Parts: sequence; C-alpha cells; structure tokens
Amino acid sequence: MADADPEEVAVAVFAALADSSRRAILAELAARGPATATDLADRLPISRQAIAKHLALLSGAGLVRAVPAERRRVRYHLEPAPMATARSFLAVLARDWDRTLHSLGAYLDRDQEPQP
Repeated sequence: MADADPEEVAVAVFAALADSSRRAILAELAARGPATATDLADRLPISRQAIAKHLALLSGAGLVRAVPAERRRVRYHLEPAPMATARSFLAVLARDWDRTLHSLGAYLDRDQEPQP
C-alpha cells in the first residue's frame, strides 16, 4: 500500500472503521498489542469466524499485518500508516471547511452590522 493513492487509502480506512466490531478489534490490538484471532475471540464478544473475516478486511485496508508465529499461528499487528493517511485526508477537508465557515461567518457578521 506504500504507492497507493491517499484518497483510496482513506476510503478503505473509513470503510473498515464503519463497523463497530472492527473498531473493537483495532482498540483491543492497540490496548494489548499483537494477538491471534483466537486471542481476540476470547477477549471480545465476537465469534472466532467473525473475527477472522473482520481481520481479513482490516488487513485489506492495511490497518493490520499478519505475522506468522509459532505452531502455524498468526499474530495480527496494528499498522499505523493507513490511519495517518486517513487523518491527513480529514485534516485537508477540515481546513477547507474551516476556511468556508470562516468566510460565511465574516459575511454574516458584515450583514449584521448596523447600517448608517
């Protein structure tokens, strides 16, 4: 995903974050570090099969990375780069909105000034 279009990365991140189960998985990985699908299923009220499907989507969005571990197990690690790309995308939108809202506020303030 290193050469991916930032807007495409942001879209994938936002789609992944749209689901509360995926957000819970990311929060769990952020709080407790790398984990297997089984570990996550033990900690969250989500079946192991559902966890595996969510991890596949999170992996596709670049938010987690599967790392082979002992005994054919796979541990999932958070990947911060796509989230940073999405945050940058939102910052640009916010800056544009801030400019627009500031202009609107200035216009409304001018309109409210008493006329001589």
